[in-house]
Amino acid sequence: MFKWTEKTEIYKKALLLAVPMMVQMGITNAVGLIDNLMVGSLGTESITVVSIAVQLIFVFNLGVFGAISGPGIYCAQYYGQKNKEGFWNVFRLKFWICLIVLSLALLIYNLFDTFFINLYLKGESSGIDKAVTLNLSLNYFKIMLWGLLPFTITQIYASSLRETGESVKPMIAGISSVLIDVIFNYLLIFGKLGFPCLGVEGAAMATVLARVVEMLVIVIWSYTSKVEIEYITGALREITIPIKEMMVVAKKSLPIFLNEFLWALGFVSTFQCYSLKGLDVVAAMNISGTLQNLVIVVIISMGNAIGILIGQQLGASEFDSAKANALRLTRFSGFLGFIVTCMVISISGIFPTFFETTDAIRAMGRNFIIINAICLPMHGILNSLYFVLRSGGKTFITFLFDSVFSWIFIVPTAFILCKFTELPILSIFILVNGLEIIKIITGYILIKKGVWISNLVETSNT
Repeated sequence: MFKWTEKTEIYKKALLLAVPMMVQMGITNAVGLIDNLMVGSLGTESITVVSIAVQLIFVFNLGVFGAISGPGIYCAQYYGQKNKEGFWNVFRLKFWICLIVLSLALLIYNLFDTFFINLYLKGESSGIDKAVTLNLSLNYFKIMLWGLLPFTITQIYASSLRETGESVKPMIAGISSVLIDVIFNYLLIFGKLGFPCLGVEGAAMATVLARVVEMLVIVIWSYTSKVEIEYITGALREITIPIKEMMVVAKKSLPIFLNEFLWALGFVSTFQCYSLKGLDVVAAMNISGTLQNLVIVVIISMGNAIGILIGQQLGASEFDSAKANALRLTRFSGFLGFIVTCMVISISGIFPTFFETTDAIRAMGRNFIIINAICLPMHGILNSLYFVLRSGGKTFITFLFDSVFSWIFIVPTAFILCKFTELPILSIFILVNGLEIIKIITGYILIKKGVWISNLVETSNT
């Protein structure tokens, strides 16, 4: 698929940037893994509670990711151009956009929390009490909302550091976070060492505390490190931004935000369609999703690294190298996905046994794990194609490529098959995931043609 003896430098650069991101994101996602494993010992209702709440929080997380990703394209290119003032302005813009996203999310979640949770409780199930599940979900979700602010601040700083090539500090912050989460999950879920036994509510409290610690570590270290991160430390000496210049950035970034937000809505809507087949499916998909969220960081981190590296080359007007490296790294990402596939399948039979639930749900969870694992090389290629297109500022194309595709093909297909057919859920899951092949073909053609290549910061400064 690729040759280590040919143009190996770009693979090394990508891995040097991606591996710390993988560790940091993996550790961050391990917070959810720990929650699920510990809560999984409490029974099927508790597993379902976490699964539903995670879907709702996921929409916000992707909204924040979209809010910072558009400006992040400019941060990477400004850094490649060595334009510190431009980088600072975009860094401030991230804060303003994220403040709006956070405020709207808190308002909507507090007004419609019961409505959202009930959307996932429509399917039939055996042995799961819907009233208990609703009550526990509401309590868990309301506590989790306290973690949205520290999560947002962490993402602003972590993304900006990575866009300068600094990915170790976010990794260390993530390690601190998961340590806190492990300790306080144990203390608060099970009531150890004099702490109250709070069950799923204790898991939510531990997660919020972990988010706060992660935020404090990355922010304090960014300003007190012996080696000054000059592209970060001076950014907030003032909070104003040049409106005219930043409106160009915001306009270019809007499709990315809408894309991430609508894609997240599409994802949770698809999950809601699957839930029509029963709450057993929700519990089984939570088992699978817990592992999937941990291993998918390899794919996401490599995509981020590719976007940053290609963005820096575009900012330096190295267009031929950017195009050649984009194709190499896309294939490389698919190869990494294949390696992870083999690893996941090898543990697919063991992982579900950590959850205290029925044998039928464990077996279904194992099958979901295997299907997700087989799709990982495809997701590796797709994620890379997306980040390459985005690195050149082709945000409308990525909007069509990602979220529009989801709402035109993925969500309707999932709904029709779940609502109006008797197909088993595993068959539906395979068919829906198989639609992504259309995106791979389309995206590869676009990358090959080079329609995405542009120097945004050069254009914006002329």
